Parts: sequence; structure tokens; C-alpha cells
Amino acid sequence: MSRAEIDESHAQFRGAWRLFALGLPGGEVVERADVFITAGHVAWSLMNMAFLPKPAETQADLERAVDSAARYYAQGPHGWAFTLTPDWLSPALRPQADAVLASRGLKPGMFMTGMVADRLLAPVRPPPTLDLRPVRDEWGHNAMADVNAACYDMPQASGREALAAPGIYGPECRAFVGCHDGVAGTTTAALRVDGVIYIALVATLAQHRRQGTAEAVLRHAHTEAKKAWGLERTVLHATPAGAPIYRRMGYRDVTGFVSYFAPPKGA
Repeated sequence: MSRAEIDESHAQFRGAWRLFALGLPGGEVVERADVFITAGHVAWSLMNMAFLPKPAETQADLERAVDSAARYYAQGPHGWAFTLTPDWLSPALRPQADAVLASRGLKPGMFMTGMVADRLLAPVRPPPTLDLRPVRDEWGHNAMADVNAACYDMPQASGREALAAPGIYGPECRAFVGCHDGVAGTTTAALRVDGVIYIALVATLAQHRRQGTAEAVLRHAHTEAKKAWGLERTVLHATPAGAPIYRRMGYRDVTGFVSYFAPPKGA
């Protein structure tokens, strides 16, 4: 990995969540000197995010960023998350990060690996038979939301509030749903972020896993994004379960990320 790719992975994360926030009816992006906020203002806290705007050298730098985000989100009722890569913290600060976030009421809840591929490798097995449908209407918006909500153990209503907004699926997005006998089972969205294809919302219902369906929908989304935008390089942030699949497809690890979550008011 290189510092340039670490910075790219962070910028792609922020850029993708910027598109999500701006695609939501009440969403907002706030860029401050001490923090970068992408607020969907929805119940699903993963869509109310804050990031460092630049690497933090001291504990005071990190505290300023977290406190600024906390003041912003204190204006509303929803939970939120602060996402960072330890590679953006000075070596002396890294061991203190969990304690700094915990002192502000945020606990680590999601661990991801930033990954990149200059091109995808050929598949090692034939793709499964799937009905691949582009996301262009209310059915598609709801299917994207419902599959992702189910995979993250979120209520359907919260999923639709966060991910069924038509504004998310505009010209900077190519999203697809893989269907089995007409029923949605797998999703992927490809977003254009700063001249790179960012892969997001990869989710597969439990009964359709380990069949190559997620890979098939991701490859299709990547192909369609490449046709539309003339891009090939792709970045994503993988859960521990997804990372081995992506490595087989040609992705390589760049840096780790942690999302720290603050509960909604009154929780």
C-alpha cells in the first residue's frame, strides 16, 4: 500500500457518503476545518457519518473533530457514526483513539478494509443464472433498501428511509438488483467518485449466499459503470465476510477503517 492509496481510500469513502447524503431529501454535507460531515438525517446511523478532513497528529486534533461532529448531530434525534482509518492517525495517537471516542460516547461497531483494483480478474467459475435488473423505479429503490436493511438487521422502514430515495440513484450511480424467480436477493451500486468507480451497497440475503450471486451483480454493475463513464479503477470498503470474495476478484488491501457509533437521543 502507499500513502496516496490510503488517502484515496479515505477520499472515496467520504465522496460516496457525500452522494448518499445529498441524494436524501433531508440530507446535508458540512465541510469544516476540523471535520467532514455527511448527514442523511435518517434513523439508520450508518447514513449519518463524520470523517476526519485530514490526518490527525495529536489527541487534540482528534478530539476537535469528534466534538465538532457531536455538536452538529446533537441538534437532531438520530444516532451517528465517526469513521476513520488508523493510518490517518500519528503512531502515538493510534493507541488512544478508542478511548478518545469512548469518552464521547462512541463505540467501535463496524470494521472494514479499504480495497482497490486497477482491473478485475476473470471469474474462477461460471456466474449463476440471475435476473439482473437496473435500479430505475420505485421497485428498484425499495429492493435496494430492503435487501440491505435485512442484511444489516435493520427494520424495513429504516432501510427505505435511508436507501430508497430516488436522488441516490441519479447520474452518478449505476445500481442493480439480482433476482431469483422475480424476488430481489442481491444488490450492488457503482458510484462515480472523483474519476473512480466506487462499489457500495453490496448485500445478499442469507439464502442466496455462497452461490456467486454477489460477485455476479458486482461485476455487472462494474461493467455498466465502465461503459457509462469510461472508468475501470475501482475502490470499495469490505466487511470481514466480503473481503475474501473481493480478493479473488483482483482487489488488494489498502488500509483498515473503523466506524464508531453514537446512539440516538434517549437510547
